[in-house]
Amino acid sequence: MPPYPREVSQQLHSEARETAAVPGYPGPYAVGRYANRLREWMRERARVCLIGEVTGVRIGAGPNVYFELRDADGAMPCAMWRTDFDRLGLHADELRDGVEVVAAGGPDFYPGSASASPRFAFRVQELRLAGEGDLLARLARLRRQLATEGLFEPQKELRRPLLPRRIGVVTAEGSAARRDFLAGLERRSWRGTLVWGYAPVQDRRAAPAIAAAIRDLAAYARVDAIVVTRGGGSIADLWAFCDETLCRTVALTPVPVISAVGHDVDRTLIDDVAALCCSTPTHAAEAAVGIDCEAAERALRSAAVDVHAAGRRAVVTRARELAGRSRAPREHLARHRSRLHQLARELRAAAGRGRATRVDYQRRIAAAVMGRKAEAARVDAARQAAGLTARAAALDRAARGVSERRAAWLARSGAALRGHDPERTLERGYALALDGAGEPLTEPGAVRRAGRFDLRLAGGTVPARVRNSVDPDQADQGRRVEGIQGMPRPEEADMRRYGAALKEEV
Repeated sequence: MPPYPREVSQQLHSEARETAAVPGYPGPYAVGRYANRLREWMRERARVCLIGEVTGVRIGAGPNVYFELRDADGAMPCAMWRTDFDRLGLHADELRDGVEVVAAGGPDFYPGSASASPRFAFRVQELRLAGEGDLLARLARLRRQLATEGLFEPQKELRRPLLPRRIGVVTAEGSAARRDFLAGLERRSWRGTLVWGYAPVQDRRAAPAIAAAIRDLAAYARVDAIVVTRGGGSIADLWAFCDETLCRTVALTPVPVISAVGHDVDRTLIDDVAALCCSTPTHAAEAAVGIDCEAAERALRSAAVDVHAAGRRAVVTRARELAGRSRAPREHLARHRSRLHQLARELRAAAGRGRATRVDYQRRIAAAVMGRKAEAARVDAARQAAGLTARAAALDRAARGVSERRAAWLARSGAALRGHDPERTLERGYALALDGAGEPLTEPGAVRRAGRFDLRLAGGTVPARVRNSVDPDQADQGRRVEGIQGMPRPEEADMRRYGAALKEEV
């Protein structure tokens, strides 16, 4: 697009004032008119959809929602009316840094005023979430890789001095983070040495410069701790602190590194590998200097005064005690020796009396207890002897009763078993027809179909066959079977008696 849109130039050509102008350029035009016509011309451009990664989201109380769309090739500032954003039903935390979105709209231009700056933006009318962006995906992959290699632990295992003498600070020269850090040290009343390692904190040169500053401070400055700090920003602004080389440099530095990048909501990769992660530069100053120097000095002075006073009191007390004892040491010693001898005599006499009293008491108690125990044992033995006789008689009676009951039960069980024995049925004159496989034949039709079969009697088994077979489809299947070799024909009355006998057996 040319520096001056041709359509806008043609529309404003007639309004140009006849004043001094740059040769070869139309105009000059009034800035406000040109800005308004430029806005109208940009709003007439085609509406399109853009896809990219969201960074620098700002959702405040104003009428607009601001953010940037980025990818590997460029970026586009975007603005969306708050009413359009609320109409989408998106929560404020859903539109965050690193989210990939599809934005529909077109270019727009705010001409500004005498007190407001002009602004170009891509006016978003529709917005749809497309997923996490490349930056957060790359950050997650790098975080997993460093965690797998164990680079999150070395810094955290280093010992941080409570009151360091020299502190190295890596930040941008003249930044707000530098002022906040100095204010935090001033509140701590720390009077040590600060070694500054100035480096850019937001461009492609930032990560190598910060890594070099950390290496220099650790190798040459002899610092006790290193603080890396800067203010907040979007994930794109803080991306230098997610650089893999920088993170590896921090993890392998032999000096404790304190990270204070961004604010509470910002989380960069250097925060994971550093010895300590702080939310603000002020917090980093308090973490680097673990004690309030002024309060500690006051407490030390008070303790020194107390120690001095206690020492004086102890010296005076000991002096008085020594003076008192030095006046008559021999009299004191004789008095204490006499008292000691008197106490020893009383102790021996009291011990003898007490020992004799205890021996006599124990003798009397032992005699009484042994007598009662012996009498109780005799009574208990007599009672148990009488009980044993009664229990022996009861056991004899119980044994005879159990034997009688078991004999009666065996007799009943034997009679029941003999009554259900199939051989007894055969002994009464009945026979059992068996086929060639030894299975019983229970119907006349089965006997006719078998032709040859065996008859099991009480005394043994005899072969038999059907002499005159009958068609199994004949209606009278229940009639008597004829022509069985070696057996008389059973009569219907005999069959009824056999069935009644079987029922009785069952």
